[in-house]
Amino acid sequence: MAANRMIATMGAALLTLFAGQSTARDYLVLVAGDCGDAATKVVRDTGGQLLSAQPSTDGRSCVVTVLVQGSGERPRKVTVRVPM
Repeated sequence: MAANRMIATMGAALLTLFAGQSTARDYLVLVAGDCGDAATKVVRDTGGQLLSAQPSTDGRSCVVTVLVQGSGERPRKVTVRVPM
């Protein structure tokens, strides 16, 4: 009898624990393509060094960050949003 009560309590606790959790599809980002072409374009246009390229949360553009060397200045970080 005590075992049944313990199993019921554990089951209820697990249901409560997972009921508030988001499902995997809540974190899914739909992407039309990859950001390789966008990163190549930004690097070519700015003459900078690629730091990162990742899809935006809406999946319709890429956020590309490059490090651009100035003439006699400190390099500056430039972030550009490019449509896919």
